[in-house]
Amino acid sequence: MRLNSKNLRQFTVTVFCAIFVVSVKAQQVDTIKYTGNTLSNIDYHHGQLKPVIGTHAVQIMRASREHPETADDFGWTYNHAPNMAYWNDTFFVQYLSNPVGEHIPPGQSFLITSKDGQNWEKPKTLFPVYSIPDGYKKEGHPAVANDLTSVMHQRMGFYNSLNGKFLALGYYGISMDQHDSPNDGKGIGRVVREIYKDGSFGTIYFIRYNKSWDKSLSEFKFYKKSKDKQFIAACEELLSKPLMMQQWVEEQDRDDPLIPLQEQFKAFSYYHLPDDRLVGLWKHALTSMSLDGGETWEYHPLRAPGFVNKNAKIWGQKTSDEKYATVYNPSEFRWPLAVSTSKDGIVYDDLLLIHGEISTMRYGGNYKSYGPQYVRGILEGNGTPPDGKMWITYSVNKEDIWVASVPVPITATAQTHANEIFDQLPDGKELEKWNYYDLQWASAKIEEKGGKKWLALKDKDAYDYSRAERIIPATKNLWASFTIRTAQNDHGILQIEFQDEKGQPAVRIVFDENGEIKAKAGYRFSKLTDYQDGKDYEIEVRLEPDTRSYMVKINGGDEKRLIFYAPVNKFERIMFRTGEQRYEPTPDSPAANHEDLENPGKEIPETKFYINGLKTEEFQK
Repeated sequence: MRLNSKNLRQFTVTVFCAIFVVSVKAQQVDTIKYTGNTLSNIDYHHGQLKPVIGTHAVQIMRASREHPETADDFGWTYNHAPNMAYWNDTFFVQYLSNPVGEHIPPGQSFLITSKDGQNWEKPKTLFPVYSIPDGYKKEGHPAVANDLTSVMHQRMGFYNSLNGKFLALGYYGISMDQHDSPNDGKGIGRVVREIYKDGSFGTIYFIRYNKSWDKSLSEFKFYKKSKDKQFIAACEELLSKPLMMQQWVEEQDRDDPLIPLQEQFKAFSYYHLPDDRLVGLWKHALTSMSLDGGETWEYHPLRAPGFVNKNAKIWGQKTSDEKYATVYNPSEFRWPLAVSTSKDGIVYDDLLLIHGEISTMRYGGNYKSYGPQYVRGILEGNGTPPDGKMWITYSVNKEDIWVASVPVPITATAQTHANEIFDQLPDGKELEKWNYYDLQWASAKIEEKGGKKWLALKDKDAYDYSRAERIIPATKNLWASFTIRTAQNDHGILQIEFQDEKGQPAVRIVFDENGEIKAKAGYRFSKLTDYQDGKDYEIEVRLEPDTRSYMVKINGGDEKRLIFYAPVNKFERIMFRTGEQRYEPTPDSPAANHEDLENPGKEIPETKFYINGLKTEEFQK
């Protein structure tokens, strides 16, 4: 239709009315909604959000093409879409992987396990590379397969059956070129295998084919050919569950009768309310409600009012305190990773930080996006860790795989000041009130040194850093004391920052690579003293926002008065970091990155700093 002035007005009115009807409908139906006033600021990787106290973020797989023995033994650098379960007193994370970029074969899926959620085993191949016969043609695509292999694409990773069989699932899709989607319903099919209690794997079977695939060409048998009747029963139980089938919608046939809602809403997650209603969530923060366990839906999925989320996954679950949480990227970008909480599973009224760092993307690749993204938790029925925490997994930059544990109840408000000497605390409890980022090449862990327990921050990563942070009550005039033990004075740095609730630092003290302790003073730095390796340095500070000044004293020496390099009203965060603060990427960074860094596998001489604890209090002037 050509638009003239008359029908342009009619067209405008029609569009306005359509938007108004959708908006009114969203207000009329009983749907989840975000009613809080906090929004993320995308100019900061942490969004200027307050962190959830006690969140521990652990990098469980760091991609490395140059040192594959430290990663997956393949050196593949596209790693994404992890799923998580807890079974047999073990954490399981499955993720899919390609050599370089998304949708570019070959592809396979890996499995990583852990007994404690902190120390993780090396990845094992769970579903291997699958060859496509030469001469194969995909419906609607002009290319002909020649030495082609499959890529993997699955939104569901595990199923814990009623008869005790623990199943892992994957999907073999077909990408004829880098822009051909493997989840278009024209792939090979979905595969399943059992994970045994000793950690070994059963035989791979197909559990559901795409109808466009010639079954006679399949490398694996159909699940009904198994000699294990209990395995067959577990598979058929899975196939009978509408909520499980809904997670398959993207990859299965577009008219697959097992899929309740066949429209292409992506990355389904869900949770139950006390009255057995079911809340469904999809990408773009779409939501609907089901009264019959997911067989039908009360209304066409619509955007949850107030929620901000683009095309990354959103995760929802009931937490161990009988409340609810949604975890997602609250922006048009894939940072930061945040959580909203709800008392009733309907009204969400806060927005708090889970992961606010974006590691440097070391390897370019097709459709690689910046940030912590594609979050998944432990689905109802897939296990309950005994610690009561919320456990989630996600990728960073579609490159490295992470897991975070989030204490429950979820809160960002500290009730008491820090009064911690790690050596005096019970084993395993030292960092309960601390937040940290623990990386493969830049660790943050409690270690014993000289007969005492310390928080050890180590760093040999040329492109990242370890980081630990303590949240304290909002404090006007702050006194703080801690001791740093150094292991070198000729390389590496440690930065200590005193920040407000949004992560804005006012004071930065640095142990630099030249053996100096110094403080940031505007553009420049003010030297405080020299430091030696192997020595202890007790640092005491008194900070006064009204005068924008602070006093610092080292090892009981003379006090020095310095000026804040940025103003704040109160302090809530004390942060220790083994590197310079990152500012890239920004909202204006190019969306596509196909170039590797010049030396992406570079290691640097390891830096080690040890922190004995932290004490803080508010003082009266």
